[in-house]
Amino acid sequence: MDMVSKKNLEKISIIIPIYNEEGSIEKLYNKIKKEMTVVPNDYEIIYIDDGSTDNSFTILEKLNSIDSKVKIIKFRQNFGQTPAFSAGIEYSSGEIIITMDGDLQNDPADISRMLGKLNEGYDVVSGWREKRQDDLITRKIPSKIANSLLSWATGTKLHDYGCSLKVYRASVLKPLHLYSEMHRFIPAFSAFIGGKVTEMKVNHLPRIYGTSKYGISRIWKVLIDLLKIQLLVKFSRHSLVWFFSVGSVFLLLGLIFGISTIFGEQGISENEFYIVYLGSSILYLELFAFFASLGILGELITRFQDKE
Repeated sequence: MDMVSKKNLEKISIIIPIYNEEGSIEKLYNKIKKEMTVVPNDYEIIYIDDGSTDNSFTILEKLNSIDSKVKIIKFRQNFGQTPAFSAGIEYSSGEIIITMDGDLQNDPADISRMLGKLNEGYDVVSGWREKRQDDLITRKIPSKIANSLLSWATGTKLHDYGCSLKVYRASVLKPLHLYSEMHRFIPAFSAFIGGKVTEMKVNHLPRIYGTSKYGISRIWKVLIDLLKIQLLVKFSRHSLVWFFSVGSVFLLLGLIFGISTIFGEQGISENEFYIVYLGSSILYLELFAFFASLGILGELITRFQDKE
């Protein structure tokens, strides 16, 4: 490979949420530093202290004092992975963004391989923990079910949505607004806006220090977010069809009541339910018009955003 000035290479931002990981921080930092010696790009490491109550922040301050590439964001309380990743993404200055966990289970040795894959023309390279070092019942089985559901709901088929080790081009990541547990859906959103997404098998190491901070308790949030994704990814591109489908039910009811009003067995003047039928017909037809208008408005908004 020809020698290239770092100024001509894309800068890399490595984003790591930290929540009570005092035993892992320095070891992970040393592993990252070692891996980045084989990567010619300039880089920064952004740690987000997600409200740690142990000595994590003190250790991060120490690393910051000895290495200008280390940046720190501190949360006053624990907000979770998605807000932590979101803050790091917003603060980052790199054209390439890498996200990973701070518990030493993601292996920095995979970074250079994933960067190589990104350079093949992809916008997102998602890690796949094929040999996952977690409990079968509480982590592996629920994860397998969740990944199947997510692949179906989003149309972006990945084996491991939950793996934090991912490499992105900032151009597809920065425009996204993350909340709840939405960080795991970034590949689907990226594909939705035209990004090229792939996955790569990565190492998954046994946890040495502490316990998992983001466990099975998140499943309800993930299921709710799954419904949001189903709407955002599939509904927004076909809003007219969806609204007309719902509205057609009201159209049918409106026509039924209208026809009953006009052609009732007793005739208009003698039908004691005339007002009820007529009022119901008008109401349902108005509801159809309302949903049809929402569909048209949704289509116009989508087309306008696409042109931007």
